[in-house]
Amino acid sequence: MDERTPAWELTEDPQAFLDAVAGVLAADPVRATIVASTADRLAARAARGEPAPEHPHWFAIARAADGEVVGAAMRTAATPPHQAHLMAMEPDLATSLADMLLARGEMVPAANGAQVPVHAFLERMRAHAGGDLVLARPTRLFELGTLVPPARTPPGGPRPVSAAEVDVVHGWFGDFGAAADEQAGRAPGTTDARPTRDTVERRVTGQKLWWWEVDGAPVSLVGVVGPSLGVARLGPVFTPAAHRGRGYAGALVAHVSALLRDRGDRVCLFTDLENPVSNALYQRLGYEPVVDMGELRIAS
Repeated sequence: MDERTPAWELTEDPQAFLDAVAGVLAADPVRATIVASTADRLAARAARGEPAPEHPHWFAIARAADGEVVGAAMRTAATPPHQAHLMAMEPDLATSLADMLLARGEMVPAANGAQVPVHAFLERMRAHAGGDLVLARPTRLFELGTLVPPARTPPGGPRPVSAAEVDVVHGWFGDFGAAADEQAGRAPGTTDARPTRDTVERRVTGQKLWWWEVDGAPVSLVGVVGPSLGVARLGPVFTPAAHRGRGYAGALVAHVSALLRDRGDRVCLFTDLENPVSNALYQRLGYEPVVDMGELRIAS
């Protein structure tokens, strides 16, 4: 390797990674929301003494010859194919990350994040393993500009999910993934959105999950991740089919967005580009597009 070429290093320590790439994340904290929030969550787990994940996981740091951090990536997804996530970087740098992983015998068949480096990374993996690159799930990152509440408030109102409802909301997470694939016309199981029950319980305890309820029954769900680096992210946003088209999701997103904005957070969310209904909804509420991302996979 040319001594001027940035060199990659891997760590399984999320706090060490956060310390190393703090400047890169802070330079664009909205685009860095996935990496920052995931590393924060795993660092908090480690600080509580919880065991490290058993699935493939690492954080990657690229340093120039002078030690400056010029790239960051991670592989932390708990469900197969344990996709990687790449931040914005030059394509050659993404290719060199793939080369480093392949040299240590690690094949990564899926990745998401910034489109250009993700494509370069998986092209190198594909050249090694064969197969075709497939765009599994295109997404768009939005940030809240000026909040525009819905013109009409539907019946009912918002409230945090309670500790007694952990099992209920855990089931809703599973329903969300199935509904997302159905609405987008994708194969069932493409979107795996169900976290562990313990994760749901922590989100409930931290008041990171909200219902819109009507006559005491929940009709829509909104989750919150973060804040990390001053950025909070909404997700999932889910309304069961029987309750759609009545304005519940829009009212709940507006309510939670206002709470986050009022406490000083920047607010963002991801949409599924194959679901035009949700994209239109968020833009009506004042969310503005930031960047298109997507998950690519190698299909045999």
